Amino acid sequence: MDRFYAQEVLDSVVYERIIKSANHQEGDRVPVWDLIDNWAVYEYFAPGEKDHLKASVKVYEGLGIDLCRGIALPPREEDEGNVSKAGEFGYAVEGQTVWLAERPYKKLEDIKGYRCYIPSREEVMDGWVPEMRRWIEAFAPKVMFVPGCGVGLDAARHAIGFELFTYAIYDMPDEIDRILTEHMEASRRYSEAMAESRLSPLAFVWDDIAFKSGTMYSPRWLRENWLPRLQYIIEPLKKAGIKVIFHSDGNLLEIVDDLISVGVDGLNPLEQLAGMDLELLKRRWGDKLILVGGIDCSQLLPLGTPEEIREKVKWALKVAAPGGGFFIGSSSEIVPSTPLENVLAFYEAIREFSKYPINL
Repeated sequence: MDRFYAQEVLDSVVYERIIKSANHQEGDRVPVWDLIDNWAVYEYFAPGEKDHLKASVKVYEGLGIDLCRGIALPPREEDEGNVSKAGEFGYAVEGQTVWLAERPYKKLEDIKGYRCYIPSREEVMDGWVPEMRRWIEAFAPKVMFVPGCGVGLDAARHAIGFELFTYAIYDMPDEIDRILTEHMEASRRYSEAMAESRLSPLAFVWDDIAFKSGTMYSPRWLRENWLPRLQYIIEPLKKAGIKVIFHSDGNLLEIVDDLISVGVDGLNPLEQLAGMDLELLKRRWGDKLILVGGIDCSQLLPLGTPEEIREKVKWALKVAAPGGGFFIGSSSEIVPSTPLENVLAFYEAIREFSKYPINL
């Protein structure tokens, strides 16, 4: 079978480190996975660099991150009147957060006009795939950029609005079925392209489907309406030998077995404060799942002390790293409110304690 494109451009030590852990083996150290949404970090590692992709490469390499799923681009300059300045890199309010002022969907009947654009195979292969190769090349040789796609539930809910979407699930199920199917077919184009072009041995697939207290939708509804679509989307990836990292914030414990049954190989970001406890996950599913993330980014990293962060890193490595199958990182991203001192302490602790064998 052909090699993955990422394998061609990545440093062999980095690639082997990632692959070993993804296959539940111990390499030289635990891989680091993260997303940096913090301009103080950019100004520290890439002062004066105006190209956001080049700046991101400097940031991720400087922090010792092995894998990433994207970069935190600021809003466009033409949006200057609606946002505040954030250092020399441009404009941002909450990093990647985009505030949608008004949706076109006011009542249930309006959602009949909702359409998801489904790109052609040619559009994806001739446009998106070369762009993904460009990103993979840019982050190489020290960082693996992991391409991916959404499932569609999250995107549809955001576009329509949570309240109206929730009513529509019960009052207009046929329209919701159509909308989710359109998103599914669009995402299938990207998963087929990732499989055919063999961009990376890992793929990132997302849908935020949970609160801190549990899933946003009943497990029964998810099993009937969402999980089959997830399975359809990731089917080409699985056939190509690509491991699927699924992302959702919140508490997924009720459906972890379901996610595994449809082909998910890893979970991200593992919100500790939502009950996604690393020790529990490792004990129950550590032989089946790659655990990705796990260090609280909402309280600990922005509000804790460097010493508290070091102790939590040591704990996470102790309970989740033995035997591989763990990519350490934040429980979503390094948010804008995280002090630079804490960011540096976080990754310094990972470098200090993550070498195999773990002896903490």
